[in-house]
Amino acid sequence: MSIMNETWDTRTLQQFYKRHLLEDLLPFWSKAVDHTHGGMYTCFTNSGNKLISTDKYTWSQGRFIWIWSRIARLIEQGVLPGDAATFKKEAEHAVAFLRDNVFLENGNCAFLLTEDGHKKESIPGEGYDTSFYADCFVVLGFSEFARVSGRNDIAEEALGLYDRIRARCSSGHIRSEPYPIPHGLKSHSVSMILLNISEQLMVTLGDFHHPAYERLKRDCLAYTERIMTEFRMPDHRIAELLPIEGEVPPTVLCRHTNPGHTLECMWFVIQATTRLHREDLAAQSLPVIQKAFELGWDTEKGGLLRFVDQDGGLPKGEQTGDPYETLILETWDSKLWWPHSEALYCSLLAYELSKEARFKDLYEKTHDYVFRIFPHPDQQIGEWIQIRDRDGNPMDKVVALPVKDPFHIIRNVLLIIELYSKVSD
Repeated sequence: MSIMNETWDTRTLQQFYKRHLLEDLLPFWSKAVDHTHGGMYTCFTNSGNKLISTDKYTWSQGRFIWIWSRIARLIEQGVLPGDAATFKKEAEHAVAFLRDNVFLENGNCAFLLTEDGHKKESIPGEGYDTSFYADCFVVLGFSEFARVSGRNDIAEEALGLYDRIRARCSSGHIRSEPYPIPHGLKSHSVSMILLNISEQLMVTLGDFHHPAYERLKRDCLAYTERIMTEFRMPDHRIAELLPIEGEVPPTVLCRHTNPGHTLECMWFVIQATTRLHREDLAAQSLPVIQKAFELGWDTEKGGLLRFVDQDGGLPKGEQTGDPYETLILETWDSKLWWPHSEALYCSLLAYELSKEARFKDLYEKTHDYVFRIFPHPDQQIGEWIQIRDRDGNPMDKVVALPVKDPFHIIRNVLLIIELYSKVSD
């Protein structure tokens, strides 16, 4: 599947990713749509050959709505072939499923639903309202669906939920399963997801000429500046966790970095600051992207390591016994689907922003590794075998949620196709 021996041009890249989407990814996920209740089944084994649960994580349902809505819009624009009406209908069914079932009395979202929409505790005894991330992905999905459908009422619901998320974050009391933020620390991931959803909602509200559009522009810029001032270190790495106050302790938690998270966040920054005409902030992302690859790339085996120390390699430092620390130390050298899909798009976007050959080189080595390791060898199944060990062998493990996630790969493939549609215009 490599295109590295072909001439680098926009048409070659766009056609490669269109083929991958249409032949390898969508056939798998189109069969996972629940036409009876709405939404999508995602609880598959890593190999994709077995559905092990019909439960529906709100996190994944919001992401599904975003993917299907964006595909519909790209079909309507003539960027992709296909039937936009089918994708919109299935996205609308999923929106209705969530509207009817997901909201709690306090206006927040339940983290987990059964197949037919009953609320379910993901951790027995912990309640339904266990992660603000679920709410964030509903905002993301509803915002994109509102754009493609012209449904102002859905845009209003997305805005109302966004404002509740902001209030929760401002209060300092948020739950963030499956990765609770360790006590006394602040997490890059909070500002990162808020940047993502504020930028998406900003674009949607702009399409509707909504009076809250200017407020969302300010929010989007504020989250970008917070990431680039609070979490960007002098050596250009992004710190995942920092103390709320005081000096940074030499712990595993505060020393570790997540290369894939950094790369994903930096394309959020580039995308947002391009819309906001803040080229200075966009330019600041370039050395951060370079640093993430320098720290995260496995020079022995290839690919991106899940977690690394601030100086590279095995995470180290003082240990606190926090469960997230255990996760870092036990899984640091695994190779996961989502950082690699983020690396593909981020390196291409950095190249198109800067035209610097170093980002083309980073893309090429990432592409060579990804399409040698991740796509499922059985084309009758398709998709990727998403979870791999350091050597690239499949692993039967759970990452974050017990799902085969449809989001990162398809999102980045769509963004690459869209990027080179614009470049070609």
